[in-house]
Amino acid sequence: MGRRRLAPQPRSELILVALVVTLTSDKLPEIPPRGVRTGTAATQDEWDAIAKLKSEDWELLVPMTELKLGNPASSHNYFLVNSQHRWTLMRLNIFPDGGVARFRVYGTGQRDWIATDPTDPVDLVAVAFGGVCVGYSNAHFGHPNNMIGKRALRYGGVGPAPSGSTGWETARRPDRPPGNDEKGLLLVPGCEWAVFRLAHPGVITQIEIDTKYFRGNAPDSCKVDGCILTTQEEEDMVKNKWALQTHKWKVLLPTTKLSPNHSHLLDSLTLELQDVITHARLTIFPDGGVSRLRLKGFPSSICLLRPREKPMMRFSVKAGFRANL
Repeated sequence: MGRRRLAPQPRSELILVALVVTLTSDKLPEIPPRGVRTGTAATQDEWDAIAKLKSEDWELLVPMTELKLGNPASSHNYFLVNSQHRWTLMRLNIFPDGGVARFRVYGTGQRDWIATDPTDPVDLVAVAFGGVCVGYSNAHFGHPNNMIGKRALRYGGVGPAPSGSTGWETARRPDRPPGNDEKGLLLVPGCEWAVFRLAHPGVITQIEIDTKYFRGNAPDSCKVDGCILTTQEEEDMVKNKWALQTHKWKVLLPTTKLSPNHSHLLDSLTLELQDVITHARLTIFPDGGVSRLRLKGFPSSICLLRPREKPMMRFSVKAGFRANL
C-alpha cells in the first residue's frame, strides 16, 4: 500500500488585516508585471512602486483578527463590514505568513457618475455600477443577479456569457402550454419575473436580452416594466414579495417574442413616453433562461429618492449561503 498524504494543517497564528483606499486611475503607480518571477521575492522597483501607494495609512475595514480553525478544505471566515464609502483598492495583510485559498469582498458597486459622459448611454442595471436584484419569483438553476454581472465579474468583467451557468434560469413550469396565439406568442397562464434596483435613477433607451446558450430552454417571450420607488417603498415591497399595484409599473418594453441562443437589442419607448425610473422588472413567459440583461440609458438628477445616509442593503450570512458561492 502506498503512503497516504496528510492534508496541510491550518496555521493557528494566521491573522489578517484589511485596509482600503479610494484612488483614481491616474494616481495609481505602475507596478512592474511579475511574469515568470511569480513566487519569488519582490524586486526593489516593485517595493518602490508599492511604497507610493502609502497603504500603511489606508482606512481600516477589518482589524487584526485571528482566523478560526477548521477543515483545511472548507474553512471559511466571514467578516461583516459597516462602510458606506466607495473603495477602489484593498490591501490584505496576513501575519506572520501562510496561505489563503480565496479572498472575496461582497458589496454594492458604485460608479463615479459625475465623470459620466452625458451623451454616452450606460448600463444602469450592471452590478459593477451598483445595480442589484431585489426580488424574483424563481431561481431554480441560477440567480437573476447573474444576468447583470455577479458571476461575470469572476471571468474578467461584465461581458458575453461564457456559459449558460452564468445566467438566470428558472424551473420549468408545470402549466407550460403547447399552443401559440395568432401572433406566435405562447398562450401562457403564468410567468416568472425578477425586479432590479438601478445603479442610478435614469431613463432607459435600449434594452438587451441575451439568451445565448439557452436553446431548448429559452423563454418564449418577455416584457420589461419600470417604476419609481423610494427606499422605504422598496423595503415594503420586499416584505410583501413585490405585490406592487399594477398602475405603479410603466411599460418599457411590451411583450416581445424571443429567439433561443440569440442577443436581442430592443429600443425602449419613444423619447416622448420615456420617464425616469429607479426599478425595473423583467418578466419572462412562461419560464426559461436568460444569459444577460442590459438596460442602457442616461442617469437622472433624481437621486434624493435613495439617500446615502442609510445602508443600501443589510447583509447577513444565512443557511446555504456558502453553498451558493
